[in-house]
Amino acid sequence: MTHSPFGRVLATGLSVLLACTASVVARSLPDAAAPRGTSARSLVVGRDVSWPNCPRGLGIPSRPSQGKPMPPPSARFVVIGLTNGPAFHPNPCLAAQVDYARSRHLWAAAYAVLTFPTPGQLRRYGGPRAAGRAQARQNVAAMRAVGLPSPIVWVDVEPVSPPAPWSPRPRANRAVLRGALATYRRAGLRVGFYSTPSMWRGILGPVRPGLPEWRTAGLATRTAALARCAGRDSFQGGRAVLTQWYSLREDFDVLCPGRPAEQVLAAYFTRL
Repeated sequence: MTHSPFGRVLATGLSVLLACTASVVARSLPDAAAPRGTSARSLVVGRDVSWPNCPRGLGIPSRPSQGKPMPPPSARFVVIGLTNGPAFHPNPCLAAQVDYARSRHLWAAAYAVLTFPTPGQLRRYGGPRAAGRAQARQNVAAMRAVGLPSPIVWVDVEPVSPPAPWSPRPRANRAVLRGALATYRRAGLRVGFYSTPSMWRGILGPVRPGLPEWRTAGLATRTAALARCAGRDSFQGGRAVLTQWYSLREDFDVLCPGRPAEQVLAAYFTRL
């Protein structure tokens, strides 16, 4: 995730203070509290990685790689980003990140940022829905090229800064979404969503597909992230599968309690 969302520029001194506090708390991961009735040892934790984790010197000008850490030995799973921020720009070290996960036999899945096409992309592909299909085709091809047989693509729906900001018209944005979903499904893939209630409504309006959800607490703690597993935090009517929180250097994830972890891993990840 890029959290600009897609860019972690903290605008005020207060934001910086909060960020540093959250970073310290997040690094105290084993001490974070688990939900009532759930032991901390039973929680299954992982990471999500993408272009920020690539070695420095890679990436498009608006999304240069940052050399952030890859998952530590304690991670059971990883969700790997297919794009370098906006769609049509591939993650510049996708193959290396898949190899990293494979060398550690991690459970792995894929996520992809969905973005509104630029004027040039609209002309090239023939409209928002066709551009959504093209985004998904490129992502499916990227997964196959690097040997990432994820059973699902988590579609990331959040505001994206230039070069690909969303349209102010939710109907046009939904056309992009529908095109992408149709293509992923034709490829035999499940689809889930990463977003928040406010981002989802602001971009897509009141549509509620009811698909699996990957939720986020933002710059917070594991305890705050686990609280997002509750039904009241659904943004499109689906069930929470995993939830995220992040620090200034890492994105953390944990499976939502309530189902056997091995069943969830087998359903939404592939063992590399």
